[in-house]
Amino acid sequence: MIAERRNALKKLFASVAGTIGLGLFAKAETTSGKPNEKEVFNVVTDDQEVPLFSTAIKFNGMVFLAGIGAHFAGDIKAHTDHVLKMLEKELLAAGSSMEKVLKVNVYLDDIKDYKEMNEVYRGRFGKKPPVRTTVAVAKGGVPGDSLVEIDCIAYV
Repeated sequence: MIAERRNALKKLFASVAGTIGLGLFAKAETTSGKPNEKEVFNVVTDDQEVPLFSTAIKFNGMVFLAGIGAHFAGDIKAHTDHVLKMLEKELLAAGSSMEKVLKVNVYLDDIKDYKEMNEVYRGRFGKKPPVRTTVAVAKGGVPGDSLVEIDCIAYV
């Protein structure tokens, strides 16, 4: 598993280097074989001519998921559980899994929820969890009144 994550990180660096034209590691290609082409799915259109953002992008064997929140009444544990289940669903749809996640960002509405969020989070990414950054957002909270929002980067 460590070797898989190391190889996935190398692919990530190669894709970034290829995107900006450095070519430090390798030529960036997607599974379609076309250089620098990203596969976008689950695009949020909101009836816009040009979408605001994509919920997920696959590029060069990597999956980048946008932040997912919980937009219903509930406590931090219910919100965290819901967000992690939705994250897993999106990863599976992209051909990845929770065990293949390399990096997670957690955004809390209130840092006081850190301990309870961790209680639900623990073990959800397998025995070798990804690196993680957790922050409390500034005044105004997480968009949509969610108590937590999580995004991640994984490999396929």
